[in-house]
Amino acid sequence: MKEIINKIEAALATYLKPETTPHTVADAMAYSTLGGGKRVRAFLTLTFCALCGKKMEQALPYACAVEMIHAYSLIHDDLPCMDDDDLRRGKASCHKEFGEANALLAGDGLLTKAFSVAASSFLSPSQNIRAIQVLSHFAGVEGMILGQEMDLAYEGKKVSTKELLQMDRLKTGALLKASCLLGVIAGNGGEREEKAALDYGENMGLAFQIVDDILDFTGEEAVLGKPVGSDKENQKSTYVTILGLEEAKKSADLYTKKALDALQIFGEEGKPLAEYTRCLLNRDR
Repeated sequence: MKEIINKIEAALATYLKPETTPHTVADAMAYSTLGGGKRVRAFLTLTFCALCGKKMEQALPYACAVEMIHAYSLIHDDLPCMDDDDLRRGKASCHKEFGEANALLAGDGLLTKAFSVAASSFLSPSQNIRAIQVLSHFAGVEGMILGQEMDLAYEGKKVSTKELLQMDRLKTGALLKASCLLGVIAGNGGEREEKAALDYGENMGLAFQIVDDILDFTGEEAVLGKPVGSDKENQKSTYVTILGLEEAKKSADLYTKKALDALQIFGEEGKPLAEYTRCLLNRDR
């Protein structure tokens, strides 16, 4: 895993290499993208490519593109008009370091850069076009952005578990599904592999978000690298507030099991990803 993460970090650094002349927005883009993180989405892209029998390195442009979109979403999510968080990955949020206007532009820059990076892949034009379509769909107004809109609309309101699940299928799950599907596209997988990738991504995304909600309730800021209790402060309904802590943990277990079931078509080759999935369930950050 460390070797894979190092490849992702090196590729991202190449794509976001600082300009030779001072460029505040480019610096802000690099600051927010290269500042650490679990690299879950990029890792999934490379792993699903390998599960389809191809070298994972050929999926690196797609992996970096999805990380850039994720980084942009975090920059915008932290802005005062959204969640208004001052800390991200253990350091000042982008808007605290560079100002709100530059942070907004940095997010815009990362979003547009992502499509350029995906298009720069040495894979076939049809693969690159499909990858761009997948990124656009799952990150756009039918995916992650719609989930963000629902999240804002639900602030201060009591929502049902069904509504919360639908929001998180979009806000968190959409980009995770895109990550897995991009790996299958890079690996020339078929319909069977694509269905497994989407099933895995959706269920892992729900488990991932439930664990996030649990950590916001039980975690420590120094470990998480971001504020805890922000969901309560923003009057957001979460799995913990709706279901209670123990039931939330059971739900995370359930969706993790469904994600693991989706990997069964890959046999022995899927076992490392299954272990990684279990680690995500038991993480502390």
